Amino acid sequence: MKFPYNEKVLEHFRHPHNVGKLDNPDGKATEGSPACGDMISVYLKVNPGTKIIEDIKFESYGCASNIATGSIITDMAKGKTLEQAKKITWQQATEALGGLPAIKAHCSVLAIEGLRAAIQNYEEKHGIITEKKPTTLEVVNNRLKKVMNPLTGLDVVKTNIIKKIEINKGKVFITVDLPSNHQFANSIREEIKEKIEPLWDVEEVIVDFVE
Repeated sequence: MKFPYNEKVLEHFRHPHNVGKLDNPDGKATEGSPACGDMISVYLKVNPGTKIIEDIKFESYGCASNIATGSIITDMAKGKTLEQAKKITWQQATEALGGLPAIKAHCSVLAIEGLRAAIQNYEEKHGIITEKKPTTLEVVNNRLKKVMNPLTGLDVVKTNIIKKIEINKGKVFITVDLPSNHQFANSIREEIKEKIEPLWDVEEVIVDFVE
Protein backbone atom coordinates (compact mmCIF):
# COMPACT_ATOMS: atom_id res chain seq x y z
CA MET A 1 0.00 0.00 0.00
CA LYS A 2 1.39 3.37 -1.04
CA PHE A 3 2.09 5.87 1.76
CA PRO A 4 -0.53 8.65 1.45
CA TYR A 5 1.68 11.68 2.24
CA ASN A 6 4.41 13.20 0.10
CA GLU A 7 7.69 14.53 1.52
CA LYS A 8 6.59 18.17 1.54
CA VAL A 9 3.51 17.38 3.61
CA LEU A 10 5.63 15.32 6.00
CA GLU A 11 8.18 18.14 6.31
CA HIS A 12 5.47 20.64 7.31
CA PHE A 13 4.01 18.04 9.67
CA ARG A 14 7.32 17.24 11.35
CA HIS A 15 8.59 20.83 11.42
CA PRO A 16 5.55 23.11 11.09
CA HIS A 17 6.09 26.85 10.61
CA ASN A 18 4.44 29.61 12.65
CA VAL A 19 3.19 27.33 15.41
CA GLY A 20 1.92 28.88 18.61
CA LYS A 21 -0.32 31.59 19.98
CA LEU A 22 0.13 35.36 19.73
CA ASP A 23 -0.36 37.48 22.83
CA ASN A 24 -3.09 40.08 22.31
CA PRO A 25 -3.69 39.22 18.64
CA ASP A 26 -5.38 41.75 16.40
CA GLY A 27 -7.58 39.00 14.99
CA LYS A 28 -8.19 35.39 15.92
CA ALA A 29 -10.52 32.51 15.11
CA THR A 30 -11.02 28.81 15.74
CA GLU A 31 -12.63 26.53 13.21
CA GLY A 32 -13.55 22.86 13.40
CA SER A 33 -14.60 20.67 16.30
CA PRO A 34 -12.78 18.27 18.61
CA ALA A 35 -15.70 15.89 18.16
CA CYS A 36 -14.91 15.70 14.43
CA GLY A 37 -11.20 15.24 15.09
CA ASP A 38 -9.81 18.41 13.46
CA MET A 39 -9.57 21.98 14.76
CA ILE A 40 -7.38 24.95 13.94
CA SER A 41 -6.91 28.31 15.64
CA VAL A 42 -5.35 31.23 13.73
CA TYR A 43 -3.93 34.41 15.30
CA LEU A 44 -3.00 37.62 13.42
CA LYS A 45 -0.89 40.73 13.99
CA VAL A 46 -1.81 43.36 11.42
CA ASN A 47 -0.13 46.66 10.56
CA PRO A 48 -2.93 49.21 11.13
CA GLY A 49 -1.74 51.49 8.35
CA THR A 50 -0.91 49.09 5.55
CA LYS A 51 -3.24 46.23 6.64
CA ILE A 52 -0.35 43.83 6.03
CA ILE A 53 -0.26 40.64 8.12
CA GLU A 54 3.03 41.13 9.94
CA ASP A 55 2.81 38.00 12.05
CA ILE A 56 0.57 34.94 12.06
CA LYS A 57 0.47 31.84 14.22
CA PHE A 58 -1.65 28.73 14.34
CA GLU A 59 -2.50 25.96 16.76
CA SER A 60 -3.66 22.65 15.32
CA TYR A 61 -5.61 19.87 16.95
CA GLY A 62 -5.72 17.10 14.42
CA CYS A 63 -3.95 14.91 11.91
CA ALA A 64 -0.81 15.37 9.82
CA SER A 65 -2.78 17.08 7.03
CA ASN A 66 -4.34 19.51 9.51
CA ILE A 67 -0.92 20.50 10.85
CA ALA A 68 0.68 20.70 7.39
CA THR A 69 -2.10 22.88 5.96
CA GLY A 70 -1.97 25.20 8.98
CA SER A 71 1.77 25.57 8.40
CA ILE A 72 1.48 26.28 4.67
CA ILE A 73 -1.42 28.76 4.82
CA THR A 74 0.33 30.83 7.49
CA ASP A 75 3.44 30.92 5.27
CA MET A 76 1.27 32.02 2.35
CA ALA A 77 -0.56 34.73 4.31
CA LYS A 78 2.40 36.32 6.13
CA GLY A 79 3.46 39.57 4.47
CA LYS A 80 0.25 39.88 2.45
CA THR A 81 -2.46 42.47 2.91
CA LEU A 82 -5.76 41.31 4.37
CA GLU A 83 -7.38 41.55 0.92
CA GLN A 84 -4.63 39.46 -0.65
CA ALA A 85 -4.82 36.86 2.14
CA LYS A 86 -8.58 36.56 1.70
CA LYS A 87 -8.02 35.38 -1.87
CA ILE A 88 -5.86 32.39 -0.89
CA THR A 89 -7.84 29.25 -1.73
CA TRP A 90 -7.77 25.75 -0.30
CA GLN A 91 -6.78 24.49 -3.77
CA GLN A 92 -3.71 26.77 -3.72
CA ALA A 93 -2.81 25.51 -0.24
CA THR A 94 -3.13 21.90 -1.40
CA GLU A 95 -1.01 22.59 -4.49
CA ALA A 96 1.65 24.33 -2.39
CA LEU A 97 1.95 21.12 -0.38
CA GLY A 98 2.30 19.03 -3.51
CA GLY A 99 -1.12 17.49 -3.03
CA LEU A 100 -3.10 15.78 -0.27
CA PRO A 101 -5.02 12.50 -0.19
CA ALA A 102 -8.60 13.14 -1.40
CA ILE A 103 -9.97 12.05 1.96
CA LYS A 104 -7.90 14.82 3.61
CA ALA A 105 -8.89 17.70 1.31
CA HIS A 106 -11.18 19.03 4.04
CA CYS A 107 -8.08 19.90 6.11
CA SER A 108 -7.00 22.58 3.62
CA VAL A 109 -10.59 23.87 3.52
CA LEU A 110 -10.58 24.08 7.32
CA ALA A 111 -7.25 25.95 7.37
CA ILE A 112 -8.51 28.53 4.87
CA GLU A 113 -11.74 28.93 6.85
CA GLY A 114 -9.62 29.61 9.95
CA LEU A 115 -7.56 32.23 8.12
CA ARG A 116 -10.61 33.99 6.68
CA ALA A 117 -12.45 33.90 10.02
CA ALA A 118 -9.44 35.49 11.76
CA ILE A 119 -9.39 38.24 9.11
CA GLN A 120 -13.13 38.76 9.57
CA ASN A 121 -12.62 38.96 13.32
CA TYR A 122 -9.99 41.68 12.79
CA GLU A 123 -12.25 43.64 10.43
CA GLU A 124 -15.21 43.44 12.80
CA LYS A 125 -13.20 44.55 15.82
CA HIS A 126 -11.74 47.49 13.89
CA GLY A 127 -14.97 48.58 12.22
CA ILE A 128 -13.87 48.03 8.63
CA ILE A 129 -16.54 45.58 7.51
CA THR A 130 -17.70 46.73 4.09
CA GLU A 131 -20.92 44.72 3.96
CA LYS A 132 -22.85 45.67 7.10
CA LYS A 133 -25.83 43.36 7.37
CA PRO A 134 -27.96 43.63 10.51
CA THR A 135 -27.41 41.05 13.23
CA THR A 136 -30.27 38.53 13.19
CA LEU A 137 -31.16 35.45 15.23
CA GLU A 138 -29.69 33.34 12.43
CA VAL A 139 -26.38 35.23 12.56
CA VAL A 140 -26.15 34.82 16.35
CA ASN A 141 -27.12 31.16 16.15
CA ASN A 142 -24.45 30.48 13.53
CA ARG A 143 -21.81 32.10 15.72
CA LEU A 144 -22.93 30.08 18.71
CA LYS A 145 -22.26 26.94 16.67
CA LYS A 146 -18.57 27.80 17.08
CA VAL A 147 -18.80 27.90 20.88
CA MET A 148 -17.82 24.55 22.37
CA ASN A 149 -19.61 22.84 25.23
CA PRO A 150 -16.61 21.43 27.15
CA LEU A 151 -18.76 18.65 28.60
CA THR A 152 -19.24 17.04 25.19
CA GLY A 153 -16.78 18.52 22.70
CA LEU A 154 -19.77 19.55 20.57
CA ASP A 155 -21.07 23.09 20.15
CA VAL A 156 -23.58 24.72 22.50
CA VAL A 157 -26.30 24.73 19.82
CA LYS A 158 -25.97 21.06 18.93
CA THR A 159 -26.03 20.11 22.62
CA ASN A 160 -29.22 22.16 23.15
CA ILE A 161 -28.02 24.27 26.08
CA ILE A 162 -28.96 27.57 24.40
CA LYS A 163 -32.51 28.15 25.60
CA LYS A 164 -33.21 31.68 24.41
CA ILE A 165 -31.78 34.38 22.14
CA GLU A 166 -33.16 37.91 22.01
CA ILE A 167 -31.90 40.95 20.09
CA ASN A 168 -33.11 44.39 21.13
CA LYS A 169 -31.60 47.77 20.20
CA GLY A 170 -28.01 46.64 19.96
CA LYS A 171 -28.19 44.28 22.91
CA VAL A 172 -28.06 40.50 22.56
CA PHE A 173 -29.53 38.43 25.39
CA ILE A 174 -28.61 34.73 25.55
CA THR A 175 -29.90 32.24 28.10
CA VAL A 176 -27.82 29.12 28.72
CA ASP A 177 -29.30 26.00 30.33
CA LEU A 178 -26.59 25.60 32.96
CA PRO A 179 -26.38 26.87 36.56
CA SER A 180 -24.27 30.00 36.99
CA ASN A 181 -21.96 28.15 39.38
CA HIS A 182 -21.26 25.36 36.89
CA GLN A 183 -17.54 24.70 36.40
CA PHE A 184 -17.70 25.71 32.72
CA ALA A 185 -20.18 28.61 33.04
CA ASN A 186 -17.57 31.39 32.97
CA SER A 187 -15.62 29.93 30.04
CA ILE A 188 -18.83 29.47 28.02
CA ARG A 189 -19.92 33.04 28.84
CA GLU A 190 -16.58 34.48 27.74
CA GLU A 191 -16.49 32.46 24.53
CA ILE A 192 -20.06 33.49 23.65
CA LYS A 193 -19.19 37.16 24.20
CA GLU A 194 -15.99 36.78 22.19
CA LYS A 195 -17.96 35.43 19.22
CA ILE A 196 -20.89 37.90 19.35
CA GLU A 197 -19.42 41.21 20.56
CA PRO A 198 -17.37 41.94 17.39
CA LEU A 199 -20.55 42.21 15.29
CA TRP A 200 -20.72 45.78 14.05
CA ASP A 201 -24.19 46.63 15.40
CA VAL A 202 -23.91 44.82 18.76
CA GLU A 203 -23.31 47.12 21.73
CA GLU A 204 -23.62 44.59 24.54
CA VAL A 205 -23.94 40.83 25.04
CA ILE A 206 -25.73 39.62 28.18
CA VAL A 207 -25.38 35.93 29.01
CA ASP A 208 -27.70 34.53 31.69
CA PHE A 209 -27.72 31.05 33.19
CA VAL A 210 -30.68 28.99 34.36
CA GLU A 211 -30.51 28.69 38.14
